[in-house]
Amino acid sequence: MATAAAAASSAERGVLEEEFKWLLKEEVHSVLKQLQDILKDASRRFTLPIGAADGASKQENFVLGSSSTDQVKGVLTLQGDTLCQAEVNLKVARTNQTLHFAFRDDKQWKMQQIQDARNHVNQAIYLLTNRGENYTFQTGSEVLKVSAGVPNNRGSRSGEHPGCDTSAVSSLQLMDAVMLQLTRARNRLTTPATMTLPEVATSGLTKMFTPSLPADVLLNFYVNVNKLCLLVYQLHGLQPSSTKNFRPAGSAVLHNPGAMFELNTQRFEVSQVHKVECVVPWLNDALVFFTVSLQLCQQLKDKISIFSSYWNFRPY
Repeated sequence: MATAAAAASSAERGVLEEEFKWLLKEEVHSVLKQLQDILKDASRRFTLPIGAADGASKQENFVLGSSSTDQVKGVLTLQGDTLCQAEVNLKVARTNQTLHFAFRDDKQWKMQQIQDARNHVNQAIYLLTNRGENYTFQTGSEVLKVSAGVPNNRGSRSGEHPGCDTSAVSSLQLMDAVMLQLTRARNRLTTPATMTLPEVATSGLTKMFTPSLPADVLLNFYVNVNKLCLLVYQLHGLQPSSTKNFRPAGSAVLHNPGAMFELNTQRFEVSQVHKVECVVPWLNDALVFFTVSLQLCQQLKDKISIFSSYWNFRPY
């Protein structure tokens, strides 16, 4: 009886090992190639090339709108991760006057969220292509382990290839490392950065318009999922003799009316805030690619983990 059980166990192990060898030789490469294709397509969404000859990105115009206000209207021109032009009309309720602002001809605004998301996608592609197509995986740990040399986009400038950080991530697992980059790319688009009102007031964006923005108007652009958003704050100054209890607002994506801040010894309060936005279809495409890629990574990890559970004596 014991001999028969041992023989059955040995035969079962043999079948499982053959299946695992097939997984390493065939399916792993198939999944990695599929991931590369998906992520290269995602990366192309961020550049929208006109043609292979010049590699230039096309400009797209988007009309800003809101279902809750008509006090702010505008048109944005987006080229990849760059706002090339912005025209904003602001209707001031107390004077019934419409103010018009537009980017100066020599100014463009880099959308850092889009740039960072693209860089994280390119890092994921680098990880997936770091081995040759003919490389043969011998163990599951090879699929899961990252070789040294992962690009790092910290401090990189637009248009440059990310640098190489060989120490921070050399011990991470391949699928985990790819998933980390994809999660970061997705989070950059779905989680706008918070800012204090003084940070909004002193950002370079305030110096980009002609005519210059009035002292009682602040603007901020950001990406939220698949939308490009514009916030317009209208302010009023607080007099030194004001009896209002001054409580400076903290950091937030959107500051509500009543939020207070101090800048250059002058205190302000937000009297009105308007949010208008436009859908950018290719951002939605990119987010779908991130989701599909993360699912593929997790499925491959799960398959390798299932086989690994059968062997305690070999590092699968």
